[in-house]
Amino acid sequence: MMKAVFLDRDGVINVERGYTHQLSDFIILPDLIEVLQLLQKKGYLLVVVSNQSGIAKGLYKQEEVEVLHTFMVDEFAKNGILLSEIYYCVHHPDIGKCICRKPDSLFVEKALARFDIDAKQSYFIGDKERDTEAAEKAGVRGILIEANISLKTILDQIV
Repeated sequence: MMKAVFLDRDGVINVERGYTHQLSDFIILPDLIEVLQLLQKKGYLLVVVSNQSGIAKGLYKQEEVEVLHTFMVDEFAKNGILLSEIYYCVHHPDIGKCICRKPDSLFVEKALARFDIDAKQSYFIGDKERDTEAAEKAGVRGILIEANISLKTILDQIV
């Protein structure tokens, strides 16, 4: 079985700005590349799980999110980092119900099954309690951080 680190996007990978959807606002956090390289060297798959409710609210389009994700994947690839998958929920509870939005764990469970990931050896890093709730529902250890901090501050909890 594999092990993985699940990552929320806004506030963990890039600077949290609230409904980040324009490339000019998508700033990868300092030290992130170095941390992801280390995690990958330690044998962790890297999976992004993000709520993007601005789509349901009509604040931006799914195509804009895809542009950001293509940029992110390309930047990571330039540094030898491979994301196994990016899962994101386009829903908002005020507009419709779903089971993919965190704190529900559908996307975490989907990745566990798809990539044969051992939940007990895996972690979910997020800046909101809904991230750690989704992790715990799927049997993954959640690590709650402050938005926009270096992931170096929590590496000792993983490696």
